[in-house]
Amino acid sequence: MNRVAAFLVRRRVTLGFAVAVAAMLLARPTWRSWGAGVVVAVAGEALRIWAAGHLDKSREVTRSGPYRWTRHPLYVGSGIIALGVMIASRSALVALIGAAYIGVTIPMAIRAEEAFLRRTFGPTYDLYQRDEAPPMRRRFSVATARRNREYRAVLGLIGGFGVLAARLLLSI
Repeated sequence: MNRVAAFLVRRRVTLGFAVAVAAMLLARPTWRSWGAGVVVAVAGEALRIWAAGHLDKSREVTRSGPYRWTRHPLYVGSGIIALGVMIASRSALVALIGAAYIGVTIPMAIRAEEAFLRRTFGPTYDLYQRDEAPPMRRRFSVATARRNREYRAVLGLIGGFGVLAARLLLSI
């Protein structure tokens, strides 16, 4: 991984906050766009919570819950949340910035994560990646989602949509 890619992977959360601030400043929401965006973003967060409730980070190749169908449900959920923010903001510039952020950082993060998983779990991850590994039987765990600190994404979602709602209320 080159230096720029490594920087982006390490700083993607910080960069995400910067993109979120830009989105809040550039947004032109209506109650209709806000509501539609909330519905989409909540669906993305629900996927993230489901995934976080199954994930035992760095200890195994998780194959339960949404990991049975996609290798990166947390990133898929993040992309859906970003789409919700783009819809809510009702701004082509926000959509462009958001799409660029997601389109650049997520693929780089996936490559870095897959390299780590391959180094750490070797053939087990290769089987999983080829969709040949047997699924795990594990129930969703709120404690596991909490341990994975998914509450931070929930709070960020509430805060971001709260700011957009405040902008709408103050513009009336």
